[in-house]
Amino acid sequence: MNLAVHFAQECARLGLGEGETLGLAVSGGPDSLALLVLAQQLMPASIHVATVDHGLRPEAAQEAAMVAEVCNDLGVPHDILPVELEEGGNIQARARAARYKALGNWAQRREIRTVATAHHADDIAETLLMRLNRGSGLRGLGAMRDRSPMPGRSDIVLIRPLLTLPRAELAEVVERAGLTAVDDPSNSDPAYDRARIRMGMAGANWLDPMRLATSALHLRDAADILEFAARHEFAAQVTMSEDGSQFAYNPAGPRAVRFRVLEELVARLATEGTPRGEQLARLMEALETGQKATLSGVMCTPRAGSWHFTAAPPRSEG
Repeated sequence: MNLAVHFAQECARLGLGEGETLGLAVSGGPDSLALLVLAQQLMPASIHVATVDHGLRPEAAQEAAMVAEVCNDLGVPHDILPVELEEGGNIQARARAARYKALGNWAQRREIRTVATAHHADDIAETLLMRLNRGSGLRGLGAMRDRSPMPGRSDIVLIRPLLTLPRAELAEVVERAGLTAVDDPSNSDPAYDRARIRMGMAGANWLDPMRLATSALHLRDAADILEFAARHEFAAQVTMSEDGSQFAYNPAGPRAVRFRVLEELVARLATEGTPRGEQLARLMEALETGQKATLSGVMCTPRAGSWHFTAAPPRSEG
């Protein structure tokens, strides 16, 4: 496979216009360096690179400077985006949120409409195994999309033109270019789920990441069909009061469709956070067996074959 041609075809398929500036998120790892090399070969005058420095490791600033040097050698404009993470919660989730916020703001400042990341087929395979191990549903098991709005920024398009390529081929691109990629120790730190999955896959040569990625793509298509059916079920079987404070649902579709409609109804009325999947599953079981229940501030009442939803009464103090 000619990876440069493949990259160009994918960018065009994902809506990148001819002559349009493409933003690249490049950390200095082998995958993002391969993204940089391929883009520079094809559109050297139409790319702009950003490296996010999370400040989580002492080496981070040096690694960002290395990317800046590579870009300078290639004649590609580059910006370093330092960020500070919010306190509390999962550190990788916080780093991800900060990264996309910084990239979105950078793209807006630079008048860049499309930003590419270097996610690839092995990432899809690892995510699938991680989520299978957590008992995720169909939506969680489906592959990430190759085109989507930048998280938190609907005006910026995020594309992933390398999703169908394996990590090994991207590493060869970097090697042929004579570049040395950053080795992020978190990628092999067993404290992280993804690192454990990656090590497990490396020791199981009977697992084929490309086939796993293909399965995740099929699951994403199935999830899209389910969402389509749920929207039709909602339109046909849900009625709403004039002020939007109450809903009545006459469940008719398959159980998975009913679950999606239930999730949407609770989300519309919730006043106490977003419920997790297992909480919704328990709520659905209660309604199916004729039991009244409350979740996230929503009172759910089965009545004569239909389910009714309204705000739960305020909790008494003391």
